[in-house]
Amino acid sequence: MAVVIQQPLLELAESMEDRPAIPPTSLWSQICLFKIQTVEAYKKKPTTYWILLLLSILAMLIAFPASSLLSRVYYSNGGKSKWIISWVAVAGWPLTAVMLFPTYFALKTFPTPLTFKLTLSYALLGFLSAADNLMYAYAYAYLPASTASLVASSSLVFSALFGYFLVQNKLNASIINAIVVITAGMTIIALDSSSDQYGDITKRQYIMGFVWDILGSALHGLIFALSELVFIKLLQRRSFHVVLEQQVMVSLFAFVFTTIGVIVSGGFQEMATEARSFKGGRSAYYLVLVWSAITFQLGVLGGTAVLFLASTVLAGVLNAVRTPITSIAAVILLHDPMSGFKILSLVITFWGFGSYIYGSSMSEKSS
Repeated sequence: MAVVIQQPLLELAESMEDRPAIPPTSLWSQICLFKIQTVEAYKKKPTTYWILLLLSILAMLIAFPASSLLSRVYYSNGGKSKWIISWVAVAGWPLTAVMLFPTYFALKTFPTPLTFKLTLSYALLGFLSAADNLMYAYAYAYLPASTASLVASSSLVFSALFGYFLVQNKLNASIINAIVVITAGMTIIALDSSSDQYGDITKRQYIMGFVWDILGSALHGLIFALSELVFIKLLQRRSFHVVLEQQVMVSLFAFVFTTIGVIVSGGFQEMATEARSFKGGRSAYYLVLVWSAITFQLGVLGGTAVLFLASTVLAGVLNAVRTPITSIAAVILLHDPMSGFKILSLVITFWGFGSYIYGSSMSEKSS
């Protein structure tokens, strides 16, 4: 029989006072706690920080989807060249360079010395980026923008895998779940090709667009992992101006390689021909190309700033959010087909993003 020891009421009251208070669990209490934490976080940073972060978030959520839609607008209105649209993606690299130089004065620092290994790394990343842009150009030529955006989200899967093998990033259950879920979403899209194909696109072209999109996503994941490896092995630091330097140099090399490809393929001569036959006229043609270049670079700048100002988790959240934004905008503005399978794939992909973000945040907390 168990022995029950009766504690005097006074001692019991004192012991209860010594115990830590149990935090309230009601919904209203949690909302109040979140409000307090938000206000405290806001007060810890200057107003300029929050303005810059807000602008960076808007750049990611608006510029990247706009760039994707403009690529599809180019093809749907008479554009044919894959080299031109891939060249446009890096032609705006001077915008990033313009943003870089003032940071040296603002941060009172100097440019990172360019060693042979670092230059070679930038050249390799630039070449891979040029190839990646060309693959995505083929994808947007043959796929609806909403579909191309969904398939391109599989780059998260490849980023996780390449990060694990090359950089020794952690893979937990949530990240593995994200890989499986996003792969399932891509499979659903592939099975729904019959209702997701433009009338002027053949079955073979649609399949090739899907394949190029997957390959581009895989290469994008590899580039992401290699970029992280450059930071770890060669730069050994990660600050705002260093991240911008890498972006400028990689974009510059990508621009050089892509320009060579455009010249060899006769793309610049083709540009003049396309402008004459483009729906909306010559001015509309060049406006599409110019704004494609600007929006892509603004998205890159926004992503770089979010990574530095906040965290990779927030950048992951924004990447997750911009996928449905692109898909929905493509349906509304470009009248992309939106079947039940595509909606299901969108939901599953968003679920996969959420799982990946949760897994990444857990890895950051444990490290």
